[in-house]
Amino acid sequence: MRLPQLDPTQLAFDLPDWWREIDASPAWQRGAFDGLAVAYGALAIVALVQIVRIQLRVPEYGWTTQKVFHLLNFLVCGLRSGVFAFRYQVQELPYAVVQAGLLDLPGLLFFSTYTLLVLFWAEIYYQARSLPTGSLRPAFVVMNLAVYAIQAALWVFCSVETGGEGTQLGRELSGCFLAFVSAAAAFAFLLYGGRLWLMLRRFPIESRGRRKKLREVGLVTTICATCFLFRSVIVAWSTFDYEDADLDVMGHPLLNIIYYRCVVGVPLFLANWVSGATDYT
Repeated sequence: MRLPQLDPTQLAFDLPDWWREIDASPAWQRGAFDGLAVAYGALAIVALVQIVRIQLRVPEYGWTTQKVFHLLNFLVCGLRSGVFAFRYQVQELPYAVVQAGLLDLPGLLFFSTYTLLVLFWAEIYYQARSLPTGSLRPAFVVMNLAVYAIQAALWVFCSVETGGEGTQLGRELSGCFLAFVSAAAAFAFLLYGGRLWLMLRRFPIESRGRRKKLREVGLVTTICATCFLFRSVIVAWSTFDYEDADLDVMGHPLLNIIYYRCVVGVPLFLANWVSGATDYT
């Protein structure tokens, strides 16, 4: 017996009329992207201020994990702000590979930023358990290089495919890959954040530093894992429901506000707030 094929359009949601009216409003479209550009620009400035503050406080340490973390945050927010500010121009770029790179690169840098935080937690956990840590950083570098290489190959595939089916296949593969990467990041947060949190619970309860770190690790782990998992779901949805959930077009301002303010903006704000009082040497 032949199984019926799944039509991606069957995954579409029946959005309410008021949502569609907002999507069709030019004022909402302009306001949403202008507001996101300002918000991400502010986060980029905060990250840059953090780098300068750390450099002035401890200039002898060089490029610590904390500085690299804030540098990646600055790049993510700066690129996002620029793309939002010039969204019309980006959408009209003649080269598909350049357009895809500008739209997807901030998401890849976002992944690198928070896997760097997971790496920092993993190193703390391994050192506390007297386990070897020599393979952690090479694994982090190799994993990130592999993610960037695969995504770059998908960009090239989408740009050279001129047929409708080939372009759609490349888009779906790219979306599924980015959704998988986000789900993997959520799993990494739960794995190493959970391990570090359980380890901190075993410290003496009267330790003030222990209580603070326990609260920070628990908060960051919960929020970041939830946001990355939700990000995975939204990216997968937008991959197969172009009409209602495409994040790369001007026509979905409300979805873009929810996605970029909550799923991406909250972890960035939280990380800037927590790491301001944390020394990632």
